[in-house]
Parts: sequence; C-alpha cells; structure tokens
Amino acid sequence: MSGNRSQPKGLEKSLADLEALVQRLEEGELSLEAALKEFEKGVKLTRECQAALQEAAQKVEILLSKDDKTAPVAFEADDA
Repeated sequence: MSGNRSQPKGLEKSLADLEALVQRLEEGELSLEAALKEFEKGVKLTRECQAALQEAAQKVEILLSKDDKTAPVAFEADDA
C-alpha cells in the first residue's frame, strides 16, 4: 500500500516542477537552447501528470462500478 501513497506525492512534485519550469520560461532569461530543453522537460512532466490522473480516474471508475447504487457524475471545473 505504500506504493499508492507515493504516487500522489510524485504527482504533486511533478506539478510543482512544471510550475517552476513555466515560471523560468516566462521570465525570458533563458537562451533558446536552454528554453527548448526546459520545454522538453515540461512536455515529459505534462505526460507523466496526465498518465497519473488517467490512472486515478480509472481507479475511481472501478471503485464506482463495484457499487450498483453509485454512478459517476460529470465534473465541471469552476473557473472562479
């Protein structure tokens, strides 16, 4: 079970790393080569985050499918 607990920390760390990377890119102080390397890291981090979120969504679907009385409800993010 300890493996499951490390995954959210990994996701949180990846998100924090991605936010820091975006901030560095937005500052505009990097050379083109450095910016491209950072962008490449950002793409990798984004894919890792998407995979972790997809896995979590699948686990939720599995858990909900075990209970006939519970059905998934569409989530609408509040932009506020």
